[in-house]
Amino acid sequence: MYIADKWVDYEVIDTGDGDKLERWGNYTLRRPDPQIIWPIAEETGLWKKADGHYHRSSSGGGKWEMSPSLPERWTIAYGELNFHIKPTNFKHTGLFPEQAVNWSWMMDKIRSAGRPIRVLNLFAYSGGATVAAAKAGAEVCHVDAAKGMVQWAKENAQLSGLESAPIRYITDDVFKFVQREQRRGKQYDAIIMDPPSYGRGPSGETWKLEENLFPFLQTCTTILSDNPLFLLINSYTTGLSPSVLHNLLHLTMHAKYGGEINCGEIGLPITRSGLNLPCGILGRWESK
Repeated sequence: MYIADKWVDYEVIDTGDGDKLERWGNYTLRRPDPQIIWPIAEETGLWKKADGHYHRSSSGGGKWEMSPSLPERWTIAYGELNFHIKPTNFKHTGLFPEQAVNWSWMMDKIRSAGRPIRVLNLFAYSGGATVAAAKAGAEVCHVDAAKGMVQWAKENAQLSGLESAPIRYITDDVFKFVQREQRRGKQYDAIIMDPPSYGRGPSGETWKLEENLFPFLQTCTTILSDNPLFLLINSYTTGLSPSVLHNLLHLTMHAKYGGEINCGEIGLPITRSGLNLPCGILGRWESK
């Protein structure tokens, strides 16, 4: 497991009964997590004093119970990177802190490449990877279908002193954008993607990760440069094994470019128990 254990402004304080108690800067949030199937050791103290508590609904979804002291949004830092945090619908905050293991990895890859690097960030959300790659000196193309998330990514870049960085922000259907880049002959040295388990396109097209990820990866290889640096896949699809990502990368990236593949779980340390909380999986291909 790749553990995001270098945080200062974020912490998983405790877990249990399907919930995690987290510290985001100066504020604590209690949010549900389906991986937490063990009991809370002692539901006292900070558990009872969380600034925000997301209550699940028996009919699906849920809602936040907020303390008056909790601001609408606030800022946290990961090293030289800064991010706006805002509790949103569906329990999210606009940032997945376990992804810090990938931010550090890609920043090292970009800085040690010894050449200009163009990065394509697909399903880019609020831009954690975009900010990391740009901070390391890459030219970045950030693509997400949600206009609000693209704006959030711009704000995160500004917070990190990257308002003048070479970042291109695109609000578009990811699959159609990649196809257009293929027709235009555009090339990138690195691709980052966080594909959903299921989704619908603007014209009613359906995306099912199990059926569509392999052909999508094949298409992505056509817009990579002759000497690509890396390709990163993140997945939060329940039940998908890291070995599946390894096989997909072997059949696509390794078959075309050689290189090295590393896959595994990503997680966060739990302060109270000393255990690690699994949060998803990753697949990394990198040039040798």
